[in-house]
Amino acid sequence: MNTRIVSPSTIPSSSPVAFTPSGADNSGPWHEGEIHMQQLAGVETKMAEVGKRVLRDHLLDQHRQFYPQLPFAVFGAVDDNGDVWATLRANHPGFLHSPDPYQLSVNLPRDATDPADAGMGDGKAIGMIGIELQSRRRNRLNGQIMRQSDDGFAIRVGHSFGNCPQYIRLRDFEFVGNPLAPISSQPEISTELDDRARTMIAQADTFFVATYVDRSDENREVDVSHRGGKAGFVHVDADGTLTIPDFAGNLFFNTLGNILSNPKAGLVFTDFATGDVLQISGDADVIVDGPEIEAFQGAERFWRVFPRKVVFRKAALPVRWRDQTNGASRNSLLTGDWETAERKLSAMKVATIWRKFQIARIVKENKIIKSFHLEPVDEDGILPHKAGQHLPIRVYVPGSDKPLIRTYTLSNGPSDNSYRISVKKDGLVSGHLHNHLRVGDIIEARAPAGDFSINAQEKRPAVLIAGGIGITPMISMLRHVVYEGLRTRSFRPTWLFYAARNINDQAFNNELIELVNAAQGNIRIIRILTDPTEAEPRKNYEASGHIDMNLLRSLLPFDDFDFYLCGPPPFMQALYDGLSGLNISNARIHAEAFGPASLTRSQDTHDDLPELPPASSKPVKVEFAPSSQSAVWQPDADKTLLELAEDIGLAPEASCRGGNCGTCRTKITQGRVTYKNRPGAAVGDDEALMCCAVPAETEDEDDVSLILAI
Repeated sequence: MNTRIVSPSTIPSSSPVAFTPSGADNSGPWHEGEIHMQQLAGVETKMAEVGKRVLRDHLLDQHRQFYPQLPFAVFGAVDDNGDVWATLRANHPGFLHSPDPYQLSVNLPRDATDPADAGMGDGKAIGMIGIELQSRRRNRLNGQIMRQSDDGFAIRVGHSFGNCPQYIRLRDFEFVGNPLAPISSQPEISTELDDRARTMIAQADTFFVATYVDRSDENREVDVSHRGGKAGFVHVDADGTLTIPDFAGNLFFNTLGNILSNPKAGLVFTDFATGDVLQISGDADVIVDGPEIEAFQGAERFWRVFPRKVVFRKAALPVRWRDQTNGASRNSLLTGDWETAERKLSAMKVATIWRKFQIARIVKENKIIKSFHLEPVDEDGILPHKAGQHLPIRVYVPGSDKPLIRTYTLSNGPSDNSYRISVKKDGLVSGHLHNHLRVGDIIEARAPAGDFSINAQEKRPAVLIAGGIGITPMISMLRHVVYEGLRTRSFRPTWLFYAARNINDQAFNNELIELVNAAQGNIRIIRILTDPTEAEPRKNYEASGHIDMNLLRSLLPFDDFDFYLCGPPPFMQALYDGLSGLNISNARIHAEAFGPASLTRSQDTHDDLPELPPASSKPVKVEFAPSSQSAVWQPDADKTLLELAEDIGLAPEASCRGGNCGTCRTKITQGRVTYKNRPGAAVGDDEALMCCAVPAETEDEDDVSLILAI
C-alpha cells in the first residue's frame, strides 16, 4: 500500500519532533531526550520519581534466576562507523548466567556474519533484552562489555529494569542443530529493501529495535526494545521508509528519547519458522501529532526509520518458534492496522459532504429503541469520533418534498471502527427508521460532531447520569473508558446512574454487564427503576424511584468528580441545580442537550471567553451566496438567520435548531454575527450557526451586508 502517511514529502501536519540536546549535565536516571518525550506525554514529574525507583545498577535476584532460562537474547551494539545494530543470538538455556548482581556472563562465540558483532569488543557499550516468548516475561539491561576471549563475554551492568508483557505473541521454541556451529551462509548486504525484505516486514508481528545516546565522552548507553502489534503493523513506503505506530507503554521512552538525542536506529526482524534474520540500520525521527495518528487506532505517536544499510542472513538462528493457539497479545488486538487507517484518512477528505451508509445490522434494544449499525458504501472508512458525539443523518421520508435531517447520538465507542446510532421511536424520522428501514437500506451521514465527550485518560473519577434515551452517549463513553483502560492499563474510575421507568424500558443491559466485567472493578453501575414490578433486585436494578440528590449522596463519597448528564431537560435541570447547590463547579458538570433545550446554569461557563457582541440595532441586508438571494433582517422581528433564510424559500441544513449539533454551520464571507445565548457547538470566528445566530452590531456608519456562503 502506497500511503501518504509515511511519505516524508506528504505529511503537512505531521512534522518530526524538533529537538536539540543542550548538553546540560544530568545525573538523574533519564537523559534529555527521554525527559523531552516524557514532557510531551505530560508524565515528566511522575517518571522522575519512577526512574529513581525502578532503574537499578544491579540485577535483582529474580532477574538473575530469569536469564539462565532463556534460549535466546536480543542485543544492541554500535559499530566503528557509529551505526547501531540489533541482533538475535541463541544458545541452549544457561548460556546467560549472573555470577554476581553486577554482571551477566554471556556464552556466545563471535560471529563475523552478524553486523552487530563489530560493536561487541572489549569495553564497548551494549544493550540487551531477555524475553521469554512462551510466557511474555522480559527484562532489560545495558552496560559495558568485558571480553577476555572470542567464546563469550560479560556485561557490567549499567541499568537494569523489568518490562511489562504487552504486545508479546506467545510462541514455543525448539533447537535445530548445534547452536554454536558456525553459520554456513554468507550475509547479503544492501543499501535498500528488496521484495523479500518488504515481505518479511509486512508479515511481522514482532521486531526489536536498538538505539543509543552518548551522555558524555565516556558514557554511551545502548538500549534494545521489543515492538509488537498486528501482523503488518510496520509500514514500508515506496521509498523504503518504515513507519511504526507507538502504542501505550511504560512511559520510559528509552527508544524514542534516544532517537531525539541521536536520530539513529537499528531494527531486527526474524522469520520465527525458518530462522531467517533481517537487520536494518538507518536514520530515525519521531512524529507526535497529526491526523495520521488519530486515524491509527491505539497509536499515540509515530516513529520512522530511513534504512541506509540492510543485511539479510538466511537461517542465521538455530532455534525455531511455533505460535501458540490463541497466543496473540490482547493489547495488540486492541490496536489498528494500516488499511483501516488509510480509509479513515481518505474519509477525512470528504468530511463535509453527505456520504451513503448501508444498514448492516438492526438490534432491538427495548420496545422503543433500536440500534442501527452503519457501514460506508464507498471505499472510505469512518471518520474518527469522540465518545458522546452525535451523527447527523439525512433520510428520504415518503410524503416529504426534501430529505429530512436529524442528529442521533453515536452509541458505540471510538475504537469500534463503525457507527451505531440508537434511536428512540418518537417522531417522523425516528418512526420511519423503526417502521420502514431494513438491513441493506441506505442512510446518508456526515461527520460526527458535538462537544459532549469524556477524556478516558483523566484520573479524576467520572459520574455518568442518564435518564431514558440519555443512556446512548453514556454507552459510548463507557465503551471508550474500558477500551482506553485495557489499552493503557490505567482505568478512569467511573460510575453510571441509569434511570428507566420499568424493566421493559431498560436498554443495553447485557452490554452494560459486559463492560462492568471488562473494567476490572473500575466501573460501578447503579440502575434505577421508577416501577420495579417484575424486576429482580441486583439482577435487573440496584435502586427504585428516581435519580435525585438523596440517591447520589447515599452512594457517592462526593470527592472530586466530573459529572456527565444526559436525559430529558427537567431531569438534567434538577440534577444540575442539585449539584450546583453542593458548590460543584460548572466546569465539573457536563451536559448533553436534547434539541433546542439546554441547561440554565447558575454560573457562566465561558468566563474565559470574550463577551459576545450585541445584536445589530438596525436592519441588516443578509445575502445568501451562491443562491443569489437576499433578505433584510429586522432587529424587532426576533428571527434567526435560519428562519430568515427559510422565509425566502431556502432550506439550509439544520437539525437541533438550538446551537448544539453544528449541522447548520455556515461560512461567513462578509460581516459578523452574534448569539443571544452562546451556542453549545464549537464555531469559528468566520462561521455562523444559523439556527441561533443574528447579525452583530457594527461600528461602521455605512450599512454593511452580511454575506453567508449558502
